Amino acid sequence: MTVEVRPASEFADVRALLGPKSPHANVCWCLSYRIPSKLNRELRGPARGEYVAGLLRSGTPLGVLAYEDGEPVGWAAVAPRADTSFARNRKIPHVDDLPVWSLWCIRVRPGHRGKGLSHALIAGAVDYARAQGAPAVEAYPLDNGDARVDLTMAYPGLRKNFERAGFTHAADTTSVLAGRPRVLMRLDLR
Repeated sequence: MTVEVRPASEFADVRALLGPKSPHANVCWCLSYRIPSKLNRELRGPARGEYVAGLLRSGTPLGVLAYEDGEPVGWAAVAPRADTSFARNRKIPHVDDLPVWSLWCIRVRPGHRGKGLSHALIAGAVDYARAQGAPAVEAYPLDNGDARVDLTMAYPGLRKNFERAGFTHAADTTSVLAGRPRVLMRLDLR
């Protein structure tokens, strides 16, 4: 298996990871934390994908994709926190005023799970943020201990995977997802 992680730039590859099977379905497209709530509610069906395509054309940092033998198989959303709803989130605290980047979604396609791709995606997202001048990367994973988590709700990642990548616990949050608390993990890049 040859895995390469690189910045998301091709809409067809992003669509393969984030788009719906039916073009009129209202799936996240990883926009929920990226755009204001009102706009997120207004964008329906194909308009969501069109919005993502516009972001790609504008050069807005969206995230990274993992490719296995040339096929897109994984996604990690990473962007400046200031460009996300985490900049205003009352449940996830700010540790300081550094212009950190947020890493908030990791997705691996069915059939490719269990191969360590989430670890490669975390590393690739960190490398991308570092290359863009980020002083640190924050993530808001589930603190699930050894408990299993439904894969649908595991999108923010798991604390232990971020610890393996060198992130440290920076703060507790009041955010809960899938019945599990989320913690603020941070990796200093300076």
